[in-house]
Amino acid sequence: MILYPAIDVFGGRVVRLRQGEYDDSTVYGDDPVAVALSFVEQGAEWVHMVDLDAARSAEPVNRPLIARVAAALQGSASLQVGGGVRTVADAQELATAGVTRVVMGSAAVAQPSIVESVAQVVQVAVGLDHREGIAATHGWTETSGVSVAELLPQFPSASAFVITDISRDGMLVGSDIEGLTAAVASTSIPVIASGGVGELNHLVDLSRVGGLHGVIVGKALYEGRFTVREAVEVLR
Repeated sequence: MILYPAIDVFGGRVVRLRQGEYDDSTVYGDDPVAVALSFVEQGAEWVHMVDLDAARSAEPVNRPLIARVAAALQGSASLQVGGGVRTVADAQELATAGVTRVVMGSAAVAQPSIVESVAQVVQVAVGLDHREGIAATHGWTETSGVSVAELLPQFPSASAFVITDISRDGMLVGSDIEGLTAAVASTSIPVIASGGVGELNHLVDLSRVGGLHGVIVGKALYEGRFTVREAVEVLR
């Protein structure tokens, strides 16, 4: 399994939200580039970034910052970026900036065919963020009314799925093992788990989900529950 240490950016700063609530955030730093480099120095092969400003408002104010992170990681790690990627032009801009893979959530759920168009430009992961199995969109502020199970077959051009249980995100209570197991069993496309990891034993639990491709970890790292180096070793 691959570790994807996460950097969520809001107003240019590194933050974490609790259960996707913008009014319930904690600031962990002012230098996302330094944070990304520290992850790679500890053995991370990928870094996962989310532009929370763009996810909520569609204003890509953090794109220059994302480009700086991509430049800093070039040749040493790959960068996956989500948040406000709603058009082919958005994806093209991020690809030009050096992003390896984009994550599309709201736009993909609303118009699945756009994923095939974006996949011609750059690798694309479909972000399926859900509450009790129902996909949420627009920075987790709206519900789609469509289940994750219904959405999984609709994206044959995706290079991965990022599945986030919003109720667990930032809560450090463990992942939705049952839901992830079902998702992995129902698609041949790699599945990346997101939300809930709070200790190394949670990574061990995820490693037992046969076929799970990777896991995104954020708050547990910033809270000092374990390090990137320790997580990489456990997942190996």
